[in-house]
Order: sequence, then structure tokens, then C-alpha cells
Amino acid sequence: MRFTQVLSSAAIAGVSLASPLGHEHAAHKRDVAYVTNVQTTTVFGTAPQQIGGASTTVQLDASNTIAQQAATQSTSLSEVSRGVDAAPTAAPSSTAPASSAAASSVSSSPSSAPASSSSSSAPAASSSSSSSGSVGSGGAKGITYTPYSDSGSCKSSSDIASELAQLSGFDIIRLYGVDCDQVSAVLQNKASNQKLFLGIYYTDAIQDGVNTIKSAIDAHGSWDDVYAVSIGNELVNSGAASVSQVGSLVSEGKSALKSAGYSGPVVSVDTFIAVINNPGLCEYSDFMAVNAHAYFDYNTAASDAGTWLNQQIQRVWGACNGNKNVLITESGWPSQGETLGKAVASKQNQVSAIDSIKSSCGNAVILFTAFNDYWKADGAYGCEKYWGILSN
Repeated sequence: MRFTQVLSSAAIAGVSLASPLGHEHAAHKRDVAYVTNVQTTTVFGTAPQQIGGASTTVQLDASNTIAQQAATQSTSLSEVSRGVDAAPTAAPSSTAPASSAAASSVSSSPSSAPASSSSSSAPAASSSSSSSGSVGSGGAKGITYTPYSDSGSCKSSSDIASELAQLSGFDIIRLYGVDCDQVSAVLQNKASNQKLFLGIYYTDAIQDGVNTIKSAIDAHGSWDDVYAVSIGNELVNSGAASVSQVGSLVSEGKSALKSAGYSGPVVSVDTFIAVINNPGLCEYSDFMAVNAHAYFDYNTAASDAGTWLNQQIQRVWGACNGNKNVLITESGWPSQGETLGKAVASKQNQVSAIDSIKSSCGNAVILFTAFNDYWKADGAYGCEKYWGILSN
């Protein structure tokens, strides 16, 4: 992927985004900035590169996006420091959302997702722009789902069955944990062609999580129903773990899952900015699984969410030196919440943003999320409850 024009450069200090989760499950948007690793990187762009509440995204040639290219191109990466392992530090006082931070200048297209959805082997790393896989009638590779009622209790089996029937157009359903017997419930009610992106949220109980997953698989399916398994969610982004600690946790998860009979991809999901600022994360996951939301970029309107997301895929791929495929494991737009620059929360804009994401890179994206999460607190920007794509 080429830049249309190089106009300026800026030295930017990368800042990871994070905040505690009210429910301690299914991590999403961030309200407090935690610095886990500061890295100075040169950014080239077609628009002024602003810092502190403004976008640092660059403008790419729309005719040459990763979702449209079909041939392998040469790679030219700016210098990216790898393996810098900084321990989490105390949170600064600022509560302003940081938008995209330091990015590498990259001149070729990445593979935007795992090369295969089969759970029998890990996806191969590639620097080609080959297709990232099929897209169902839902228009994207998958969608996230949580099993909590409005009060925060576990949804009933009948409620889960009813909701999953509305998700049949998505090839992948992403779950964040194993509580509420959600793995068993979803296995029993998903469509036969759907696969699960499973998650072990509590990293101090990885073996317990694997045991729960295996019990559900033994009773209601097979490992072929599993697309991938994540160990933790946004651990570096939240300051909960360092890069090397994530590596140890992923290794522990892989070992436990292998003993349980699973041989497919294992990853640790983090935010796009956490990977850019901590490229050592690239070493541990079988593919790069990252969360990215255009709503928190002050210079991105809903109609440009897909273009923005393509840029973040490019940045993550570049941070990993083109050695890992990239799958967006969360991206969406709230139907209610505060206005953040050009980002206006409304149902109409949610529809516009999701359409943009689907058309730009839907085959590389798991949408966030199926239904509104009324069990959550409103959050700093009054939006946390209102990301449900299928909710009115």
C-alpha cells in the first residue's frame, strides 16, 4: 500500500490506552491513558499530524487498500524497535482519549487476517495481500457476543438461542470468557458452519478455562468448531501485564490447550496501539488479533471508519515487520454517547460506520458488538452500553 504523497513528518510519543472494566469482562473503549512503552517513530502522511485529541492517521490511496489489492508487493519499513519490554507504569492524570499513535511508514499491503479458519493448524504468516477468508451475509468476518442480561446476570438458554439465530450471517462468533456456561450454550445454538473465537479472560486461571472449554467441546461439538483461542484481552493496553508476561501466558495457554486436544491458533488480543508501541507482542500470537475503534479518533467521521481501520491494520502489520497476519477482533461505533471531534454517536452514524467497515475490510474484521450491553456503566463518554449493531 503506497502513500499518495509525503508532506511532513512528526516525532510522536506512543501512548497505550486503558481503563478498568466495570464488569471485568469483554474489554472495550478506554478512558485513561497508561504509558506502557514510549517509542519515537517517524510518521509520514498526507495531512497535518496532530497530537493531543487529534488524529495522527495518514491518508492512503483509496484505490490501493488492503481489501482491494490482489498481488504481493515489495515492503519498505521504517525502523521499528522490536521486543522492548516495559513494565506497566502508574496512570497519568489525563483522562482524554488518545487517538492513533506512532505508526510506521509502510509501502506494501499486509495479509489482513489468518490465512485459514481451520483449527487444525495455525495460520501461516505472510506479507502478501491475499484474501483473508470468506464473509457471510452479515458482511464481516464475525461479530462479538456476550452472555449477560441487562442486570449483569447470565442470560437464559432460550435468550441465547434467540439471539444467536440473529447472528447466523456471521462466520465467526467471538466470546470473551467461559463463565455463564457460554461456550456450551453457544456451541449448542450456533449454525453448523459457524466457528467460535473463544477467550480465556482470567489469566490466573488458564487451566480452569481450558478445562471448561474442553468439557463444552466434548459435550456439544469438536475442536473443529473453534477458530482461535485468546489468552487475556488487552493486557498490555490496560497495564495488567508486560510484553514478556503476555508471552508467558500465551505459552501456558498453548500448552494447556494442546494437552486438551486443540492444535489451532492461540493469540493474546490487544489494542492496535498497544502492538504498535510494543512490537515485541508480535512474537507470541499465531496471528495479530487487535481491537480498534474509529470513534475514539477525533478526526474520523463515521463514514470514514473503514478507511481508518485499514490504516490501523497496515500499522500493526508494519510494526510486526510484515511477519504476521492481522485480524481486527473488535471494531464498531456507538449509537449513543458524546461527540468526540468528528466522531458523532448516533444510530444513523453507527449504520454508516459499520457499512464503511464492511465495504473496506469486512473480511478482516470481527464487528463489535451484537447487542447493547446495558449491564455496563455508561463510561467516561456515555457510550459503553450502546455499541449493539442489532439493537434498536
